[in-house]
Amino acid sequence: MAETSNTDSKTADDGKVETVTVMVPETRERSVITRLYLVEIAKGLGITIRHFLRNIFNRKRMPIIEYPEKKRYIPIGFRGLHKLLLKEAPDPREGEVKCVACFMCATACPANAITIEAGEHEDPSVEKYPAKYEIDELRCIYCGYCVEACPLDAITMTDYYETCEEKRQDFIYDIDKLTRPPGGEK
Repeated sequence: MAETSNTDSKTADDGKVETVTVMVPETRERSVITRLYLVEIAKGLGITIRHFLRNIFNRKRMPIIEYPEKKRYIPIGFRGLHKLLLKEAPDPREGEVKCVACFMCATACPANAITIEAGEHEDPSVEKYPAKYEIDELRCIYCGYCVEACPLDAITMTDYYETCEEKRQDFIYDIDKLTRPPGGEK
């Protein structure tokens, strides 16, 4: 591509004249065919038609999963719906949520999908507990930052990805819904 140079002079405050040379690339007029991107459109259509014909005439090689009879393979580390974990046997408060309402998961959430309200616990040895813990599953981007931020591993992500609700409000999961196994009875 050819370049042209423009020379510009300007006078500084002290009276000295500075000359500046700027290289400007030449632009040439494109033809109508180039501006319409016909070649690129034809290439894209060719690829689409080739895939269509390959799938029509070679159906055995077409990648199909017979969903819902056969489930997809879920890789290790898949980030699905959230689950709050409960305290286990040796702990005297067995069955309570592990969460201590430290707000680290809500702070780490880039989508602001987690809402926590702390409450005072009846047991004086426990500083606080989550009186309200909600995750807006429609707002969540499933990044896993909440799981990484939790110091007690109170929240985890399951491999469950099938959700179906009738109202948007039903996708805001509270403590009861987050402690039940995903996909369980309502």
